[in-house]
Amino acid sequence: MESVRHIPEENIEHIDHLVADEATVAKYGERANNGVIIVTLRYDKEAEFSGGASLSDYIEERVKWDDSWGVARFVARYTIGADGSFRLGAELESTDRQLRKRVLKALQDMPRWQPATKQGKAVESDYVLSVQLPRGKAMPREPYIVIR
Repeated sequence: MESVRHIPEENIEHIDHLVADEATVAKYGERANNGVIIVTLRYDKEAEFSGGASLSDYIEERVKWDDSWGVARFVARYTIGADGSFRLGAELESTDRQLRKRVLKALQDMPRWQPATKQGKAVESDYVLSVQLPRGKAMPREPYIVIR
């Protein structure tokens, strides 16, 4: 169990539960006396960004954002194609139009990716980009009203 806690939930394709019977123990050994859980991943190796440490770092280096402009965030889904191409998906959050515009510009200029692989073949993979600037500052809380 400890070895699978680091796997992001979105990377799991499906989970199979095998009961502890003679066939399971014969196939997986004595450690299968309580049953076996098989976790099948969507891909064996995740896509790798070739433009530096991470996509978020790449974006933050290219987007000029002054501390005086306040904290802003842009969150979107994206897909890396089997050919290493980048495709922006649904925008999940955008708190500032200027940040959104600058992030989208940086994404247009980004280098190709090394695609994810599954059983030695390149496959499409999905991720979520989250950029919050200035880095290290918290988003202001939304005001709320309490009615008694």
